[in-house]
Amino acid sequence: MPFISKDWRSPGETWVKTHEGWEKKKILECTSPAPAKKLTCREAEKENCRPDVVAIHHCSPKHTPHAPNPSPGSSLALCSSQENDNGLQPHFQITIKCTKEIAGFNGLSDSIQRLDFVSAVHDTRRFHYVCKVLEELLNHRLASLSGCARRVLFAMLEEVARQVAASQTNMHVLQALLAQLQEVTRLACWGHPLGSTTLWDNHLTAIQRILNIANNIEIKKPEEDQEPQLHQMPEECVREIMLRLSDHKDLSRAGEAWNVMQRVIDEQRIWKQLCSYHFKPHQINKLVEESEQTEPDYQAIYHKLRKVHGLKEEFTETLTLCRNCRCLFWQSLGHPCIVERDLPEVIQRCTDNVLVPIPPKVFLSFFSL
Repeated sequence: MPFISKDWRSPGETWVKTHEGWEKKKILECTSPAPAKKLTCREAEKENCRPDVVAIHHCSPKHTPHAPNPSPGSSLALCSSQENDNGLQPHFQITIKCTKEIAGFNGLSDSIQRLDFVSAVHDTRRFHYVCKVLEELLNHRLASLSGCARRVLFAMLEEVARQVAASQTNMHVLQALLAQLQEVTRLACWGHPLGSTTLWDNHLTAIQRILNIANNIEIKKPEEDQEPQLHQMPEECVREIMLRLSDHKDLSRAGEAWNVMQRVIDEQRIWKQLCSYHFKPHQINKLVEESEQTEPDYQAIYHKLRKVHGLKEEFTETLTLCRNCRCLFWQSLGHPCIVERDLPEVIQRCTDNVLVPIPPKVFLSFFSL
């Protein structure tokens, strides 16, 4: 007997019109225990609302601790507020491998909404992870994204711009994303952008908003009477700060800011520790032996190894995959695992190698991009 998957006889999804367009009703509800009641036209007139926007009243946008200024009416903000109100951890169940018995499809826009990327942008621990995901999408996968996924992508870029403007930090990250964004707008087929003309008009409007936010950012200088100031710090403290930087670009910018920092950066100790952080000992020792110098130049060794092996990615917090319930979630927030409801011996058997950290590139590999 042939196996008929659920997708073949599925009645389809229920869609709700929001300010940004049409969204799936189950995404807006965000696993709410009390689903929205579908009203008739006469009942909707009594409630002074349209039947197609009834579900939005159950997900009214509220401010969250990590996202003080979400875009009003956006589906991302609606999903974020509903999960926080219900006390549920943001998580997304994925299909790791499709078989004849298990048919599934992972939607990128749905995962971004259910994993609450809006609050992640406003969290310093998850900010760089989200920016790396945006960078990968802009660099290699924009042409393969759906219209809904592109809209979510530009909405996330706008949230990043607002966060940088509010925090006065990570300006270089925003500038790098905007440089890639300008290259994206040049993608065209037969003289026109890839995709719907109406949808791209909305994208260009969102891009212009992002550029306006970035152009209006003004870095405020500290007050003159505020202490301690940078030039008042002893050289030992400056050296400890330099030893904790993991990117050579940050070192070069710091050297341009102050001559004391430049003098510290010229020390071999800084570059030797930077090599030890990014590369393995045998890789470093091989170039040290080839140099045949009594005092090897670790700065030159670092740049040679960087071009050959690349740099190690560093994130304060990443997404994590639970092998038990096949859910993606943030490490600090946790997730409702189905094993917690099973027998104790099952829990003991599944404790080893259950949680797997997911880098940005691996996260995007779960989707058909």
